[in-house]
Formats: sequence, C-alpha cells, structure tokens
Amino acid sequence: MLATLKALFRTNASSLLSMFLLVVLPLVGSSTVTYLLYEHQNLLRDLTLPQMLLYFGIMVLVLAFSLVHSTVAVLLTGFFLGWAGLPGTIIAYALAALLGYELATRLDQGKLLRFVHSFPKAEAIMQELRHQSWQLILLVRLAPILPFALMTFVLAILGVDRTRFLGASVLGMLPRSLFFYWIGTQAQDALSLLHSPDTGTTGKVLVLVLLAVAALGLYYVFNRAVQRALNKQIEKQENY
Repeated sequence: MLATLKALFRTNASSLLSMFLLVVLPLVGSSTVTYLLYEHQNLLRDLTLPQMLLYFGIMVLVLAFSLVHSTVAVLLTGFFLGWAGLPGTIIAYALAALLGYELATRLDQGKLLRFVHSFPKAEAIMQELRHQSWQLILLVRLAPILPFALMTFVLAILGVDRTRFLGASVLGMLPRSLFFYWIGTQAQDALSLLHSPDTGTTGKVLVLVLLAVAALGLYYVFNRAVQRALNKQIEKQENY
C-alpha cells in the first residue's frame, strides 16, 4: 500500500499539486476580493459594454484557475450586474470549464490513467464511470460544496468526453447558480452578501435538497460502476 502511494505521488506529482492549489487558491482569492470591495465598493458599478465584456473575460480566467470560489463570483455578478449579467455568467462558466478541461488534460497528459492501468479493478471501475460520465458530471456540478475548478480537473484527468463534459457541466451548474445569482440580485450590500448571504429557510432547504440529490446520485453511480466492473471480471473468469 505504501509503495503504491509513493508511486502515485511520484508519477502524478504535478497533477496532485495542482489539485491541492485548486482547493487553497479560492480561499485566498475570495479574501482578496472581499478586501478590494471593502476599499472600492463602487468598483463594478455602472459598467459599460466593453467593461462588462472585460469583466466576464476575467471571470473566465478566475474560475478556470480557481482564483475565486465560483459561488462568490456568481453572488457578486448578480449583485453588481443584475439579471442583465446572467447570460454572460453562463457563457463564462462554460468557457471556464472548457479552459480548465484543456489545461488539466495538457498538464496530466494521461499519467493518471496510465498509472491506474497497473490496477485492473480500478481501471475497470474508471471505464464504467466514463460510460456513465453524463450522470457523473451532472451530479458533481449539482453539489454546491464541490469546488468548480477542482471538479473540472478531476473529471478531465479521468478522461470523460469533452462534449459530454461541457454539456453536463452547464446543465448541472444551473440550479445552484441561478439560486445564488438571485440571492446576489436581492442583496443591499456587497460585503454583507459575501460574509453571510441570506438564503432564508427556502434557500437552506433547496441547498440541502441539492446536496442530498447529488450525494445519493453519486453513490448510485459509483456503486453501479463497481458492480458492473465486478460482473465483467466474473464473466471473463468464467469464459476461461
């Protein structure tokens, strides 16, 4: 077991370091954004069209590189731009997901999949997960607590289909993003919004429902993948 872990870290050091950074960076970035808003509370008020396009371009990079938590980006966009900024937010999400996917695949270069190839059972499970990638991506995006950029990285190095990834990512992120975007449009103060967004009882119930659906759905998908992989191995053994 220890030797396996050492081999995993040795052959996938860059990918593992990247995943660690994708968890840490949003904490730093969100704190920086809070400070900037404290110093310049009207920074994003009354943007012109070119400024808005620049804002969404920056949003793509910020989300793709996990510089700010995706929920923070949605809350602030809803607060400053209102519903007029929703189409741009959805497009920015899609482009950030695609950019993150491309970066992850180029960084990993299939190293994780080659490592897993040494473990037939694990490889069989991963193959089954790729067959169910639409459901897997949809559920991962649905869960409000799973970091956007980190999940993009993980799904990319698992080798899920790019088209499925993009379509399911956009569809899966819509429920939680629309809810937090609406919260942003209702807020009176940006700093208060970031410190304690008031979701109300209905909002808290909705978040819990999304978490429950995502958790149960992921459990079903993983369990199904494991069962199918085991059944295929049993069939191969019986055919010999």
